Amino acid sequence: MKNIAIIGSGISGLTTAYLLSKKYKVTVYEKNDRIGGHTATVDVNVDGKDYAIDTGFIVFNNKTYPNYLALLSELGVGRQATEMSFSVHNCITGLEYNGHNLNTLFAQRRNIFRPKFWMLVKEILRFNKLCKTVFERQDYYDGYTLGQFLKDNGFGSFFADHYILPMGAAIWSSSLAQMELFELRFFVQFFHHHGLLNIADRPQWYVIPEGSRNYLPPLTKSFANQIKLNSRISGISRSDEKVIIHMEDGDAETYDEVVIACHSDEALALLLDPSDAERSVLSAMPYSENSVILHTDERLLPNRKNAWASWNYQLSDDRDKAASVTYNMNILQGIESEHTFCVTLNQKADIDPNKILREFTYHHPTFSSASINAQKQRHLICGLKHTHFAGAYWHSGFHEDGVRSGVEVAQRFHCYLKEFEPKS
Repeated sequence: MKNIAIIGSGISGLTTAYLLSKKYKVTVYEKNDRIGGHTATVDVNVDGKDYAIDTGFIVFNNKTYPNYLALLSELGVGRQATEMSFSVHNCITGLEYNGHNLNTLFAQRRNIFRPKFWMLVKEILRFNKLCKTVFERQDYYDGYTLGQFLKDNGFGSFFADHYILPMGAAIWSSSLAQMELFELRFFVQFFHHHGLLNIADRPQWYVIPEGSRNYLPPLTKSFANQIKLNSRISGISRSDEKVIIHMEDGDAETYDEVVIACHSDEALALLLDPSDAERSVLSAMPYSENSVILHTDERLLPNRKNAWASWNYQLSDDRDKAASVTYNMNILQGIESEHTFCVTLNQKADIDPNKILREFTYHHPTFSSASINAQKQRHLICGLKHTHFAGAYWHSGFHEDGVRSGVEVAQRFHCYLKEFEPKS
């Protein structure tokens, strides 16, 4: 029986470990004192009441999360329907809207009389239609960016800055300037598959009842005793026949195979003997750092409650500023409370310190033409030298992509989710 090491206990590592443990001995190494990575539900007590709030991974849907849904089904974990709405509030001009329905779209009633706002609505419809045509015809080329597409098709800055760029920035935790540099092919494919080019017929979104962490116990049940928390790995070396995990305290452990399921930059840093291909591919897929604050300061939401959405973007005059988005967790998780629980990215200075409950730092993959080209070179490094790489960075950077990457590694060892198991 193969003895396999898995580095990292985010969704990619745990999915891989769950599947491989059906046939092999697995050992999971985690540098932190908890498992789960971006699956990070935290307990808070406010005014004597306890709440479980998701601060990392929150939502999934019924159309573009097939691997994650199959995993939940196999584990017997339920789901709870939620609303996925999006608002924009311009801190300079005061304009705000929530695209959920007509009432919220015109939450700021004076927008009814603003020709510029009606033009925004018209441009949204034109953009969606044009992108659907682009997707059907595959009418794009390598390196063609979203910014170029907007310019070439006559979309003005008002539409770009008040709709498509902040929406993309909220999804990928990037700045407006970075969104303009997004490769159009990647952008259109993602928006099409997630139904974001439709006004109706969008996916149904879900959360895990009482917090996303509730899928972790059944996922890890079969290998819980083989998880090593607070692991300090100094490096990984490979030979023709084995893999050696070197620890900072001088110990070393030998395995038949290793699955490196941490971020691409962390994976490269762990390799003591990286190949040229490993250096080239992994270094082309960087991560960005995002400050995440759990708080109850409603000032980070639009001024009008009708404009409050699941995701709320605050526009400033700084196009290079990291994504300034606030998740309304009461809407997303169906929390009933007199307090509004918010999870805000990259705006700590704007939050009342007395209303901050917890602080975190998360890292998200940064996508560009270089990183997308690197994704296509996965075959040059995965499965060689007894080494396999798993992570959401191989696809679109989301929870489903982490599961998918773990499934793809496990398939090399003939281990499958039951729903996708080959018929004999």
